[in-house]
Amino acid sequence: MKSFKTFLMIAVIAGALTSCKAQTTVVKVYPKHGTVVTHISNPRTIVHKKTNYYYADGVWYRAQGKKYIVTAVPAGVKVRTLPRGSKVVYRNGRRFYQYRGVWYKKRGRNYVVVNV
Repeated sequence: MKSFKTFLMIAVIAGALTSCKAQTTVVKVYPKHGTVVTHISNPRTIVHKKTNYYYADGVWYRAQGKKYIVTAVPAGVKVRTLPRGSKVVYRNGRRFYQYRGVWYKKRGRNYVVVNV
């Protein structure tokens, strides 16, 4: 009788463990402005007013020696494509695109960073 109760208890626990499905949530943490990194994977280089800016994975950088500093992108920078996850926002009847606090306005084939 004791072994049957032990077997039954093990079966209940095993059933409970197999019926619970683990949920995974991916949370992307972006570095703060001023953070120094040594490597950027697949950056796009964008020249604005004779300064190279690097854009990768939704974050803007500028070079300092052999390292990169996370920076705010200056107004007037032109990009061909918007980052994934950008949202359309209407302000005063005008259409803008926003991604992580950066506002873009469509001009011709490009998107230009603007201050809103």
